[in-house]
Amino acid sequence: MIAEEIHRITAALPAGVRLVAVSKFHPSDAIREAFAAGQRLFGESHAQELQRKHVELADLAAEAIPLEWHFIGHLQTNKVKYIAPYVGLIHSVDSPHLLAEINKQALKAGRKIRCLLQLHVAEEESKFGFTPDEAMDYLDSGVWQQLEGIQLAGVMAMATNTDDTARIRSDFHRARQFFEVARDRFFASTTTATFNELSMGMTDDWHIAVDEGSTLIRIGTQIFGQRQY
Repeated sequence: MIAEEIHRITAALPAGVRLVAVSKFHPSDAIREAFAAGQRLFGESHAQELQRKHVELADLAAEAIPLEWHFIGHLQTNKVKYIAPYVGLIHSVDSPHLLAEINKQALKAGRKIRCLLQLHVAEEESKFGFTPDEAMDYLDSGVWQQLEGIQLAGVMAMATNTDDTARIRSDFHRARQFFEVARDRFFASTTTATFNELSMGMTDDWHIAVDEGSTLIRIGTQIFGQRQY
């Protein structure tokens, strides 16, 4: 089932869009099965669970095309140190304070960690993230340019939890507009396209997210089924 779903999803993705298999609450054996099917990006949302799996699956990180861990959940500052030595991308940077801590731990680990600014565009108070205005103010401040252990790589957003597809599309469209403005305003002069990721779309809304320009979709249940622990 896991291999079939991965092949079904990836076959439907246009060029430039990648799948992050959300493996949180699923055992390492399921991740191995997905890896064997060609999947390489895996998303986790709890630092201690990720640390355990990182150890259990260390051999997959040594493959020619290695497993890459993405952190996609709310990240507490006191947990950054556990994942800083190996995480490939942090999708969920929701405050300047967190970004500063990631920078601190990245420098300790001798790394530059790619991060996405999490935008709060949904009509829900429970979602974390910068409002678009807050994120633009932060970029305007230039503070991030002093963080040598950080590479801002794009934006992450979640749509409102609703069956209203127009609302979902509007949320994703708003995130894409911010992403494009920020990219052109702050990163156009970079010699390589480093601010190039738009992480949007989950099991129930990824088709809309891809329509609206997502480059990374985060899917768990469709691949792995209901959580196992």
